[in-house]
Amino acid sequence: MLFLVVFKAQLFRLFFMQKSPLVSIICLCYNHEKFVIEALNSVINQSYKNIELIIADDFSNDASEKVIENWIENYPNIIFIANESNLGNTKTFNTALQFAKGDYIIDLAADDILLPDCVEKQINTFLKSEQKKLGIVYGNAEIISENNTHIRYYYKADTDKKALIKPASGDIYLAMLNQSSMICSVSSMVKKDVLEQLNGYDENLAYEDLDLWIRTSRNYNFEFIDAVLVQKRELENSLGNQFYKKFNSRTRKINHSSYLVIKKAIALNKTKNENKALLKRLHYEMTKAYKTFDLLLLLKYIPLEIKLRLF
Repeated sequence: MLFLVVFKAQLFRLFFMQKSPLVSIICLCYNHEKFVIEALNSVINQSYKNIELIIADDFSNDASEKVIENWIENYPNIIFIANESNLGNTKTFNTALQFAKGDYIIDLAADDILLPDCVEKQINTFLKSEQKKLGIVYGNAEIISENNTHIRYYYKADTDKKALIKPASGDIYLAMLNQSSMICSVSSMVKKDVLEQLNGYDENLAYEDLDLWIRTSRNYNFEFIDAVLVQKRELENSLGNQFYKKFNSRTRKINHSSYLVIKKAIALNKTKNENKALLKRLHYEMTKAYKTFDLLLLLKYIPLEIKLRLF
């Protein structure tokens, strides 16, 4: 009798794996020794089980690599990439992406946490959506502190954790250009086909998400999932805290990447209305350059503004 129960369970698992798409979760780590185990456990504990985990450490100078090596002793089938030098997020992600066999991809920072039903809700949205050419799904996130205390929600939410103002779904290209809607990158799942067509992340950039949203939304639709899917940790060195630092090399690199993204978006634009939308983002980036005393970057934006206004 026990044998029959076990056999049926194995058949059910095999059937489930065949009917459920494989999801590849790429966990990028850089100096996250205090948080990486929680991030990795959040993958293992997903309600959706057809998951492949790929871990990449970008030459951390803390004990992250050792912590990961100890953890994966219990999970010998997990791929672990340890960079021999610091390559940055975009290059490290693209390296890990080459190992991914899944139809869908999640880019998980090693200081963030997937809630238990995150992948299940994302996959169900992809499979049941009425959107044509759906490339990315995304949801809400709870912003937490270093000590796991609640700070806020990425999109303001009611007592049922439903977004008070729902961000954009469908064709969101204009919304990405003019910043009328924002994407919560840590809560997103991307079709692997999309990433392959875009040749992965642009390795010339210091950060990837804005460029990915603009390039993807040019040809694909997005869908918002009205649920909190992840916990995003906000630290002193988090990307969002770097934009307005004066005389800071990392800030200059990040803001220069935004300039490159706008140049690329100009080449993607097809209408005057799209150019007008992009002008709003360009003015926002010019303000950042001005406030951080990056006058050379500010001057670089002037020819782009002229081009957007004339064509």
